[in-house]
Amino acid sequence: MTQMIFVNLPVKDLERTKGFFGKLGFSFNPQFSDETTACLVISDTIFAMLITEPRFKEFTKKEIADASKTTEAIIALSAESRVEVDELADTALASGGSPANEPMDHGFMYGRSFQDPDHHIWEVVWMDPAAVQSQD
Repeated sequence: MTQMIFVNLPVKDLERTKGFFGKLGFSFNPQFSDETTACLVISDTIFAMLITEPRFKEFTKKEIADASKTTEAIIALSAESRVEVDELADTALASGGSPANEPMDHGFMYGRSFQDPDHHIWEVVWMDPAAVQSQD
């Protein structure tokens, strides 16, 4: 069986968050979604479980981080090209996201970041395949 990853993220307004990611072109798996949880499909093996804060509290004894004040994680997604990085970041910003960090451009690696409506930080990064192969 192929290993999968499920990133669990607390959200304040599930419908608003679903709308945001829908505008970015992502879909949701209804099999793992209900009125308190939406399974955001990032790829065949990567998912983000968007969970309302009250439901999320059932999974932890710790306080939920206020992502508008602290960084609990940075979720990085790969992109096929610099253009794809810009398209996703620009769409995120136009769809209710906010800037997170300055763009990163090292020539062989390019990335931009944004915050979703719940202030979780997402990075979109392209790396030149030739530069990656030369590291082997």
